[in-house]
Amino acid sequence: MSTAKKFAGQTAIYGLSTIIQRLIGSVLTPLYTTAYNPGIYSIFTTMFSYASILNAILAFGMETTFFRYLNKVQENKRQVYNNSFWAVAGLTAVFFLCVYPFAHQIAGFIKFGDTPQSEFERYIRYFVWVLVLDNLCVLPFAKLRADGRPMKYGLVKVVNIAVMLSLNLILIFGVPFWINHNLTGADWMAGWYHPGWIGYVFISNIAASLVTFLMLLPQLMMVQFNFNRVIFGDMLGYSWPVLIANLSFIINENLDKLLLGKLLRDNIAKHDVGVYSGCAKLSIFLSIFVQAFRLGAEPFFFNHAKNKNSGQTYARIMDYFVIAICLMFVGIVANIQILKYYVPNHNYWEGLGVVPPLLFGYVSLGVYMNLSVWYKLSDQTKYGLYISGIGAIITIIFNVLFIPKYSYMASAWVSFAAYTAMMIMSYIWGQKNYPIPYNLKKNLAYIIISVVFVYLSFYVFKRNIFAGNLLFILFIAGAYLKEGKELKAIFNRR
Repeated sequence: MSTAKKFAGQTAIYGLSTIIQRLIGSVLTPLYTTAYNPGIYSIFTTMFSYASILNAILAFGMETTFFRYLNKVQENKRQVYNNSFWAVAGLTAVFFLCVYPFAHQIAGFIKFGDTPQSEFERYIRYFVWVLVLDNLCVLPFAKLRADGRPMKYGLVKVVNIAVMLSLNLILIFGVPFWINHNLTGADWMAGWYHPGWIGYVFISNIAASLVTFLMLLPQLMMVQFNFNRVIFGDMLGYSWPVLIANLSFIINENLDKLLLGKLLRDNIAKHDVGVYSGCAKLSIFLSIFVQAFRLGAEPFFFNHAKNKNSGQTYARIMDYFVIAICLMFVGIVANIQILKYYVPNHNYWEGLGVVPPLLFGYVSLGVYMNLSVWYKLSDQTKYGLYISGIGAIITIIFNVLFIPKYSYMASAWVSFAAYTAMMIMSYIWGQKNYPIPYNLKKNLAYIIISVVFVYLSFYVFKRNIFAGNLLFILFIAGAYLKEGKELKAIFNRR
C-alpha cells in the first residue's frame, strides 16, 4: 500500500469518527440558538472560551510531546506514558486547588452584562469539574491513537457527545414539556426546574465528561507511579514551547469573544457576542476536516520521520490537503443560504458576513498545521512558540483597536489576518530550518482561485445559490482535470 494511501485511510477513520461525533453534536447549535436568545447564548460562549484556554494550559503540550517521545525513546514507551500523564494530572490538581475555593472572586472578574455574579460562580464550579475530568483523559486518548485504535477512540468520543446531547434535550425541552402537560411527577419537577437556565448545558457537560472518564479506565489503569526523571526533564523542555504555541492558538480562537464582551457597550455586548458566536458555528463544516486531518497526521508524521522520502510524502500530503480544504471553502460559501439554517434563529443571521473571513482563517490554519511538522520533527518547538505568539499578539492588538468601532466584523477579519500570518511565517522559517519540497506555486494557485470564487459568490452575486454553485462546479472540474490522473494512480497502487 502506498504511503499516501495509508495516510488517507488513517485520516479517513479519524475523520469518520469526528464527523459522526460532530453530526450528533451539530444538533446542539440549533438547539441552543433556538432555546436561548443571543444574550443568554453569549454566557455559554464566554464560559467555553475560558475553558478552552485553560484546557490548553492544563494539557501542557503533552499530547504532541507524547507522540514525539514514543518514537524518540522507543525502549521506554511505558515511562513516556507515565511521564506525560503525571505531568498533566499534577498540573490539573494544582488548578483545582487554586480555582475551586476562589470561584466567587473569579466570578466577579469574568461576569458581564446583567447576569448575577452568583450565577457565574456556579458556572465556574461546574467547569472546574469538566476541566479536571477532561484533562485526566488527554493522555488516555493519545494512547489510543498511538496504539492504532481509532475505532475505540471514535466510540468514546461519540458516546460523550451522545450523552451530552441526550441530557440537553431532556433538560432544555423534555422537562418543560413534562411540566407543561402536567404528567406524572410534574409538580416535583416544577419545584427544582428553572426555565431558560443555561446551567443545564454545563451540567450535561459534566455528565458526559464523567462517562468518558469511566470508558477510558482501562487506559488510565495502565499508568504507573514511577517515571524517568531524565526523560521527564527532556520532555518538559520539548513541551513548554508546544504549550505556549497551543495556548496562543486557543487565544486566537477564543479571545475575540471574550474581548467583545469586555470592549463593547453593556447594552450591545451580550447580543453581539451571541450573534458572532452563533454565525461562527457555521465554520464547523470546515473545522471538522481540519481536526480530522490533525488527528491522523500527527502520529503519521512522527512515525514516518525517518523514512528516506519523508519530505516528498509530506509535500504530496500538503498538495491534496490544500485542494480538499479549498473545495470545502468554496462549497460552504456557495451554499451559505442553505447552511445558515444550521442556526435557525433569524436573530443571528445579521452576522453572516463573518463567515467568509472565518472560513479562510481555517484554510490558513489547516495549512499551518500541515507546515508545523518541520519544527516538531526537528525538535525546534521554540518556533511554534514564536509563530503562535505573534499570531496571539495580532489577535489581541487589532481586536482591542477595532472592536469598539466594528464589533464582531473586526474579530472575524483579525482572525483571518492572524492565521494567515502564522501560515506565512511557518513556511518561511520551515524552509530555512527543515526544508520540505512543497509545491508552492500550485498550492498558492488553488488558494488564490478559491478566494476569488468565494469573493464572487458572497459579495458580487450576493450569496445567490445558483451562481455560487456554478463557481463551485467550475472549481471541482478544474481540480479534477489537473489532478485526476495522479489521484487514480495513487489509489490504484498497492
